[in-house]
Amino acid sequence: MDADRPEIAGVLLAGGLSRRMGGGDKALRLLAGKPMLAHVLDRAQPQVGALVLNANGDSSRFAAFDLPCVADSVSGFAGPLAGVLAGLDWAAANAPDAEFVASFPADAPFLPRDMVQRLYDARGGAAISIAASGGRTHPVCALWSVGLRADLRRALTVEDIRKVETWIARHKSVVVDFGVDPIDPFFNANAPEDLSRAEALLR
Repeated sequence: MDADRPEIAGVLLAGGLSRRMGGGDKALRLLAGKPMLAHVLDRAQPQVGALVLNANGDSSRFAAFDLPCVADSVSGFAGPLAGVLAGLDWAAANAPDAEFVASFPADAPFLPRDMVQRLYDARGGAAISIAASGGRTHPVCALWSVGLRADLRRALTVEDIRKVETWIARHKSVVVDFGVDPIDPFFNANAPEDLSRAEALLR
């Protein structure tokens, strides 16, 4: 990590319903003999200081990863924004020196090992830095100012905003493009066939 940058916390987003995977926890599906979350953790953890796992339900199923776990504070599986808010709130309480929180999806086993640094370096004063690749943005692979907490909470609980892009559009943001050679680093495994493809890519 760059000694000149402020403390950055991280949140692993694993709070979804995994409908396309048939339910259950995508993050715990095996990929090359170990849970997909282990692959993500290997890439994400060195990039941040404190790291929390956002997951709903009984957190004991993630005990093997030795991570603090926080559920959505917004009820009803409100989507990725609820996970981002949970991460921002956790950082404010448990990593008070952190000015930013990086979010990582728990189903993206090839995340760039320099994602956080590149998102931070490209900010230019923006409150949100978003990764992109192959002509697509990946708003759950992003860097968020902790100062956004109150506005995000209001958007979720008062305005009933659920679409990530709708809320991001309110704030100054920057998009950072990552290459896709030899593979798209933001490939995510949403369905069983994606796991098979990820196995092949790992080989």
